[in-house]
Amino acid sequence: MDTPLRNVRTNIVQSIRAFRVSDLQEAAQELGQHFLYANLGDAQTKQDVLDMICAQFLLAASANKNFDSLYDSMTDPVHKSGPQPGFIAVLEHIPANVKFDKEAREQLLDIFRDTADYWGDRKIPFRCFYSFP
Repeated sequence: MDTPLRNVRTNIVQSIRAFRVSDLQEAAQELGQHFLYANLGDAQTKQDVLDMICAQFLLAASANKNFDSLYDSMTDPVHKSGPQPGFIAVLEHIPANVKFDKEAREQLLDIFRDTADYWGDRKIPFRCFYSFP
């Protein structure tokens, strides 16, 4: 199977760069993996980002409380729900403004890095691609 991800390691958080969202979605389908997509273009604050990810990833409502609850909802309950085929997540247009500054962006990406590590420890692929406006 020739996918756009053949040269991308399985548990990573990286810039979307040359990948197109539609190609990533198609790769997830070909690999039989979950495709998680959030367009954060209208987000201004940390709470906006949490609300949008929670809604667009179809996570439990409690996932939008803080970054820790986002991490919790993307790991343990999903793991306990049964075998997982893998994940391709896309965070498009992460805000870059005064209310969601560089530190907040790094905290968000750290949550996804920790999530990638969690799934990697369980030998389940988790790739996250992101972009800024």
